[in-house]
Formats: sequence, C-alpha cells, structure tokens
Amino acid sequence: LSASISSSSKDEHILLPLYNWEMGSFVLLIVLVFFYSQNNSIKTSKYNAFNFLPMNLFEQFQRLANAYFLFLLFLQLIPQIASLAWYTTVMPLMVVLSITAVKDAIDDLVMWLPGENSLSYRMVTEKWMDIQVGDIIKLENNQAVTADILLLSSSEPYSLTYIETAELDGETNLKVKQAISVTSEMEDNLKLLSAFDGEVRCESPNNKLDRFTGVLTYRGEDYILDHDRLILRGCVIRNTDWCYGLVIFTGPDTKLMQNSGKSTFKRTHIDHLMNVLVLWIFLFLGSMCFILAIGHCIWENKKGYYFQDFLPWKEYVSSSVVSATLIFWSYFIILNTMVPISLYVSVEIIRLGNSFYINWDQKMFYEPKNTPARARTTTLNEELGQVTYVFSDKTGTLTQNIMIFNKCSINGKFYGDVYDKNGQRVDVSEKTEKVDFSYNKLADPKFSFYDKTLVEAVKRGDRWVHLFFLSLSLCHTVIPEEKVEGELVYQAQSPDEGALVTAARNFGFVFRSRTSETIMVVEMGETKIYQLLAILDFSNVRKRMSVIVRTPEDRVMLFCKGADTILCQLLHPSCRSLKEVTMDHLDDFASDGLRTLMVAYRELDNAFFQNWSLKHNEAYLSLEDRENKISLVYEEIEKDLMLLGATAIEDKLQDGVPETIFTLNKAKIKVWVLTGDKQETAVNIAYACNIFHDEMDGIFIVEGKDNETVQQELRYDGRTATAHPWTQDFPPISSSIWPPTLPEGTEKKERRGKQKAHALEGNLQLDLLRTACMCKGVICCRMTPLQKAQVVELVKRYKKVVTLAIGDGANDVSMIKAAHIGVGISGQEGMQAMLNSDYAFSQFHYLQRLLFIHGRWSYNRMCKFLSYFFYKNFAFTLVHFWYAFYSGFSAQTVYDTWFITFYNLVYTSLPVLGLSLFDQDVNETWSLRFPELYEPGQHNLYFNKKEFVKCLVHGIYSSLVLFFIPMGAIYNSVRSDGKEISDYQSFSVIVQTSLLCAVTAQIALETTYWTMISHIFTWGSLGFYFCILFFLYSDGLCLMFPNVFQFLGVARNTLNLPQMWLSVILSMVLCILPVIGYQFLKPLFWPVSVDKVSGTENLARIHHCMRHPLSRRSAYAFSHKQGFGALITSGKTLKTKLPKKK
Repeated sequence: LSASISSSSKDEHILLPLYNWEMGSFVLLIVLVFFYSQNNSIKTSKYNAFNFLPMNLFEQFQRLANAYFLFLLFLQLIPQIASLAWYTTVMPLMVVLSITAVKDAIDDLVMWLPGENSLSYRMVTEKWMDIQVGDIIKLENNQAVTADILLLSSSEPYSLTYIETAELDGETNLKVKQAISVTSEMEDNLKLLSAFDGEVRCESPNNKLDRFTGVLTYRGEDYILDHDRLILRGCVIRNTDWCYGLVIFTGPDTKLMQNSGKSTFKRTHIDHLMNVLVLWIFLFLGSMCFILAIGHCIWENKKGYYFQDFLPWKEYVSSSVVSATLIFWSYFIILNTMVPISLYVSVEIIRLGNSFYINWDQKMFYEPKNTPARARTTTLNEELGQVTYVFSDKTGTLTQNIMIFNKCSINGKFYGDVYDKNGQRVDVSEKTEKVDFSYNKLADPKFSFYDKTLVEAVKRGDRWVHLFFLSLSLCHTVIPEEKVEGELVYQAQSPDEGALVTAARNFGFVFRSRTSETIMVVEMGETKIYQLLAILDFSNVRKRMSVIVRTPEDRVMLFCKGADTILCQLLHPSCRSLKEVTMDHLDDFASDGLRTLMVAYRELDNAFFQNWSLKHNEAYLSLEDRENKISLVYEEIEKDLMLLGATAIEDKLQDGVPETIFTLNKAKIKVWVLTGDKQETAVNIAYACNIFHDEMDGIFIVEGKDNETVQQELRYDGRTATAHPWTQDFPPISSSIWPPTLPEGTEKKERRGKQKAHALEGNLQLDLLRTACMCKGVICCRMTPLQKAQVVELVKRYKKVVTLAIGDGANDVSMIKAAHIGVGISGQEGMQAMLNSDYAFSQFHYLQRLLFIHGRWSYNRMCKFLSYFFYKNFAFTLVHFWYAFYSGFSAQTVYDTWFITFYNLVYTSLPVLGLSLFDQDVNETWSLRFPELYEPGQHNLYFNKKEFVKCLVHGIYSSLVLFFIPMGAIYNSVRSDGKEISDYQSFSVIVQTSLLCAVTAQIALETTYWTMISHIFTWGSLGFYFCILFFLYSDGLCLMFPNVFQFLGVARNTLNLPQMWLSVILSMVLCILPVIGYQFLKPLFWPVSVDKVSGTENLARIHHCMRHPLSRRSAYAFSHKQGFGALITSGKTLKTKLPKKK
C-alpha cells in the first residue's frame, strides 16, 4: 500500500509506504515513511554550527575599519616599515572579532531557542517539526496547523472544517473548508485511512495564499483539488472536534513561510555612515602620510644625506625616495589611531548595555502574562531613536480581538451610558455596578452591561425593545453548542455576531438551537420555534443580511441588519423622524470609535412572500448571471423596512493605543496600518485609534480595477503631479489605500479573488508613495503578508528613512523582516512574529517607551560617544603630525609606547562608556511629555557628516594647542637648579598629561546627567593615569626591563615643574574654550526643536477631536463572510448528537 505526492515542477514521483502506528486502540498519528521530503522545521536564526564562522567574519569585515586593521596587521609584519610591533594590532583585532562574534552568537541563539519550543506540539511522541510530506495527521479543536494539509475527513457533517485565519490575513471571522466526498467517507476509520493509497499531483511551493491547484488520483479516478480543500499553516481549527489531513507542504515550502521573506543582516544608518567616515579618514590619513613622506624626502636630500656618519641609512635604503616610501608606510602605522580598533568594541558594549535597559524596564513588563520586554538583538538600539514610519498590523496589535456589546439605540432611545445620582454622565470603570442578569438562568456570566434602564425596559415588556432583541436572536448565522444542558456555547462565524447574539441572550432572548428549517428561541423563559423560510446572505456589496421567518403566531417577518448607509435607503418613509434621531445616536457611537449596525424589520403578506419565494427559487436555479438575479430578487423584498434601532459594538483596543498613536504623531512619526482585514473594519479601527479623526478633510480610497483608473485615483486633484510632492505642505487628509486586491465590487469578483490591483506594480509605485506620504494616516486593506513587505520596502527604497514594523502574527513576519526594525507583540496569534523580531513586548503602548526613552537615549548617547571618540583620537593622533616637522620626519612617536597602548584601552575608555551608558539629556518623564524631543534623531542632527567635520576641525585645533603650548612652555627653559628641561621624554610626559586633562574636561562638558558611576569613571580614570605614570616610570621597572621601560624617573622630575602645570592648564583652557562658546551660542543662533520645546499639551485633545465631527460618517463594520447562509439552509451544519444532561 502506498501514497505519493509529486510537484508539477518535478518529473519523479515520491512513493510513500504507509505504516500504522497504534497506541492502545486509538491512533493519534499515522506516519508515512518516504525516501525524501522536506521536514516541517523552520529556521528563524541566521547561523548554524557550520556557517557561523565564515558568515560572521564576512559580516564583520564588511565594516571597513576591521578590514583596515587587517591590512594594517600585514603592514606591521614587514620589518622595513614596522614602526610598532605586530601584536599591538593583532591582539586588539582578535578581541574585537571575538567579542562581536560571541554577541552575534548569543543574539542568534535567542532567535533560535524559543522557536524550537514553539514548534514542539506533541502528538504522541512526535513533534510538529518532525512532520514530513505524505504524513496523515490528526488535528483537534483549537489546535494550530503547522503544515499545509489536504483535508481528508472531519467530525462535522459533510466533512466541513471551520478554521480561523488571523495569522494569515488578520481576519477573525471563521472560514469553512470541505473535504472531497471520496475521502470524507473514511471519517476517523483508521483502517481506511491506513489503506489510503492516493497520489497527489500539485503545484510547486509558492506564496499565493488564495490559490492552490492539484489533482488527487485515487482508485483509478482523478479529483480536482483547489484552495477550499487545503488548510494552510498558520490556521487554527475551530468548532471541529477532529479532522484528518494529508501533509502537502512542510517547513519553508508552506505558503505562510513562502510569504515570510528571508532573514537579513540588519545594520543601522550610523553603521553605514561610519563606513563612509572611515573612508574619509583613510583618505585624510593617506594625505598626511604622503605629505610627511615628501617632507622626509626633502629632509633626507638636504640634511640626512650629510648626516650619515651620525644617522647612517639602512642597507635597503638606496636613496631618499626609497626612504620616503618606507616612511610613508611607517607613518601609516603610527597614525592608525585615527580609527582605533577599540571604537568598535566600545560600540558593541554600549549597544549591549542599552539592550539590558530595555530588558530591565519594569514599566514594559506585562504582569498578566508575566512577560518582560526583550531586546532580541543588540545592534539596532540607536536606530530606535530615528524612526519616521511605523507600519502596524491591526488584529492583535492595535486590538485585542474582543468584541463587546457596548451601547444601542432602540426606537429612538439611547441605551448604554451610565449616570450618577445628579444626572451626570460617568465613565465606566471596574467599580461601576453591573446589570444583574440573575433573572435569566441561560445568561452568559461573562457578559457585562451597565445601563439598568435597558433591563427595566425588557422586564416591563417594551414592545420595541423585545422586537429589537428578537431580531438579534434570529438574524445571524451562529451555530449553538450545548454539550451540557443549560451551558450554551455559540460558534460564531465572526466575533461581531457572537457579541450581538450573546447580548440578546442575556437580555432574555436566548438563541437555543437551530436546524436547516427552524430556529429555537427562549423568549423571557418561554420557548418558541420559528420556521426559517430564507436567509438573504451577507456580502460585501450588499453590506447587510436578512432572515425571513414564520412566527408561532403564523406571521411572516423579515429581520435585517447592516450598514446604516444602505439600510437608510431601504426604510419606509414613515421612519423619517426616527431615522434622524437614530442617525444622531450613530454619530455618537462613531465618535466613540464603536462598530455600528442598523436593525430593521418588515412584516410580509403571506401571498407576497409566496410569490417572492418562487422568484427566488427561479433565480437560484438560473445558470446565467445567477448572482445578479439573486441580488435583484433580494432587493424586491428588502424595502419599506421599519427601523428598530442600531447596535454599537466595541472592538476592544489594547490599552493606551489612541494615546500612543497621538504621541507618535506629535513626534512626526507616521503610522500606517497594513492589514488583511476588510476596509470597513480597518477604517473603523483607524478612527478608534486616532489614526483618522473627523477634523481631516476626508477619506481618500483607491479602488480602481486597472492601471489607468488606479493612476487617476492616485493623482487625485493633481497632488502627485509635482516632481517632489513630499517636500510640500498639503492639507491633512486621511487615506485608506486598498490596492493589493480589488474591492469586492460584485460577488463574483469577491469569490474569484484573482483580480490584483496595480498600485504596487511598475511606475505606479511612486504615485502610490507620493499620495500616501501626503496623507495624515494610511490604511492598507486586504493585504497578503508579501504585500505588507512590499509596502515597507517601497518606503525604505525611496524615502531613505528609518522604518519600524510591529505585529503579532505569522502574517506580519515578512514586514517585520523587511523593516529596519521589527517589533513582535507576544499576543494571541502565536509566536512567529516575536521569534522573527528584533524587539518583543506584550502591549502596543510600550512602543512609546521603546522609542521615546530607550531609542532616543540610545541615539543621543551613541552620537555623543562618536563625536567625543573621534575628537579625542584626532587630538591624540595629529600631535604626531606636528611633531614630524621637528623630528626630521623620522616616524618617531611623541608619546611613550605604553601611553599609546593604554590611551584608548584604559585612560579614556571608562569615561566615554560612562557617558554612553548613563547620560540623559532629559529624564523619562520629560521624554514622554515632549515627543518633539524625538525629532532631531529622525533628521540625524546629532551625528552626521557635518558633525564629523566639526570633530575633525576641533581635533586639529586641539592637537595644535597640545603640541605648541607645551613646546613653547619648555623651549629654552631650565629648572631652578639650572638644568635644561626641554628633553624628549619630559616633553612627551607634558603633552600626554595635557591631552588627558583636556579630553577629560571635554567629556565633563558633554555629560548632562551625572551619577556616582560617572564621577568615578571620569575623575577616577584621570587619577588612575597618574598612578600608572609613577608605576611605569619607577626606578624598579626601568632597571629590571630597561629595553621596555625607558622613561626612568621622568614622572618624578617633570610633575614638579611649574612649566608643566602652566602648560596643562593653558592647554586645557584653550581646548575647551571654543566648546563652551559654541554651546552657549548654538541655542541662540542655531536652535533645534529640543531648544524650542516649551509649554504642554493635554492628551484630552484626542477625545476633543473625536467628539466633534465636522461631517457625518458611517461607523459600519462587520467581520462576516458570504456563504454561511446557504450552508445553514442546506443542513450541512446540523449535528445529530443530543446534549448530555447534568
């Protein structure tokens, strides 16, 4: 017995012998052994044991400085030009490469370890990662699917299987898959399943989530396979006890992983800038060496040639030109500290330290899930302070995916607000008293409502209130489950319907059960059976659904719910005044960010209905233009409706989302929402989140069906016709961009789903980008995971700004990888987003702290570090350049060799680390209070090419001061005993002491937030220098190792000279004087936004904007899909099992 699966791109077939693996009498997994296939493991890490060393070294040597030091090492191995020992370079280089490699390995291990755990869903003794193509697997209710499988059979009638696809497309409504009849007959019969010897020929692995083509050959017959037979990785089984499936694609071949993109090595903008600056330094270094080599050549010709008796030329020096060539490379080695290798060690330590701050932040710890924030990479911290665009998922990221019946309007009366004893409206809180539903034994204990007047209206038998809730209990496609009598569980296709039916249930109209022809409702304790005559199914074009029932009183009633924009046109003229009142209530609902539906009814004449029913059957059986005919028949009966009221459902947002987005906007960070959900739902959430608000000019929707139409819409009002539209100021307009798939203009187009919009293709990309960038808010709907990444790449490519993508599901992985910074929310849609992210936390509002505190501080600290680091090394190195003019260009160093070794490693390392790890320009309270402080990072004002040139100029000036002030102080000077002090070693000690005092004063000026550690690092390092100075120049060391320690007694003799201290003080003052002057004048003449921040703004503006709409808008949103009405009336959803009594 065998089964096989083959791809259409391959000629060979893979035969899969079947084996039956039993555990007692119940088989959980049937393993199909095969010769070759892709296993089901996925990889979220970059490295493995074999490629780590070459890949990591390749990435590290992409830094020009590392390549430069490798080149320098080769130069130092040449004796003729080696002015410093080779180990002075090889040891620091090895340390840098090792530290960086260990850090990268730890980062990658963090990416890998959780992934192994999350994929270890056990079935008996097997892990999901071990599933292979051809295996037949069993899935149970609420279980995640981690391979693309062909549905064979299920526990439901007609082998239906209900799935949730939130991780694939962000939609929370249930979808239905159905096995082909020939395999559904196997049900859970393990004997038949084991004997299954079908052969599947299918398409090659691809990223098309809505397409699948294949053929099953079984028992000599061919059966066509399409997308409706395939359950994709990332789905969750719902409302289905069990199902069996044949694994078609696994691991990287699954459609979800095909959409996830590749892991790339992310580097910050500062890393790229440093590569450019290192090139500049190389050119500058080469120029200096060339000048000094020419100077040496001239000096040798004029003086050195005649001094050979005292300074003989080496054997390999035949002329001054040869000597100058060798001197060029000698100076190249001496001046290498222009770019010290310790720079990159310090950068990695700073990034690591700032990553720990994120991990330790208690205010980003989510206590309900015991989840801290995690910096999963340590290389992008300063990039967090430069974000301009945030791309966010909707479901699970902005929202909690929890629907709550919040308010309603019934017959012109508003219900849902809570008032105190004085008649003042109060906000609902945990202390607010809930409505008591104890009178209803079938009420859902989890349901909460706070307006007691609605319950009172129900109890006193208000006709309109009863009719309203009766409508909610009948007009839906919910399937009830009552496994234990009295314990109802509603299996709703969408959370909206679940919330509405649950509300009706609690207020006394309990939907108890249904068949294909009847609906049982318990009305205020009395059981009634309604005959289901027809379901007029929902569609995205109709934006409404209706049911026609015959009441126990033999009345034919039509109940309808849908968008207010549609139902208002279908109302009876007598409802005009009631409509106006209800529309005012809908405006209030919309201003509160609630999802609304209008509810209406119509009593039908029996003869009229019979006549309509014949037309409906005729249209239903039509072979041509069937859908349009059905739509026209629906319109005949859905008119002259009597308005009952409206519902308002809260799509519960995560805590602090509107405030967070408002704060991001104040920081000039643009928030784009990329979602696979429907337009109405996304727009509604955009208003609730404050991405859109009613003060905007309007919603601009792109919904063309071809290139020309899309281009015309994108060039709306000619706004994108200019050459550089994003440099101009336009009135803020909200935008709902819907180009990835066409709007569902007709039911036919919705079902096929094959027409793709063109806004992400070819020359329309720039039009899309220009239009979107002029909008205040952007929503992209109906997006596949790959299209999300394309939008992110589009902004990255043309805007040249830092982008951040945040999401919680597997459908967000591609955009998280594509963005400069990826943030994963550890939410309800699995762990894939978090596993592929750079930073992870549990709540969207933590993004404020990540960007405005950790990101801005990291950016400011890194900029201060780089500015200071380059300055201190320019000042340190360029002294050699001036000294060359007084040393015959002989490549002699100014400083003692030990000072050169310790300068970056010991003397100046701790102060700059203290600055880079602890400095704060303002505290975290002010950082959050004034988001405008974030703006300089977006424009990279604190460290750029201009700032680098300033550091260079300041370093050149300081090196001049540090060389010529000590020289002038000791020139022709004598001690009190008449001995000269203008010797090389005394001069060296004076220069290096002046240098350390000057750079220490400089870093003290740069520090704005002093801690005890900062004081210890800064002043302790200066004190440590003097201790080391006396130790290295002590008599004992110099006598024991005269060839290594040659400055015998110099410290003791030099430090007691008044000329020395005059030189130190004068050099220090002259070096820091320009800095003090610049810091004083800069806020006056060249202020940035940080210097201009004043005053405060109240976040209450959020509610102000939302509470005063300039024009009416519809807040309709309904997460529903066409097709469930026909499914219910067909009887396929009917379960014959009876509930068990307690």
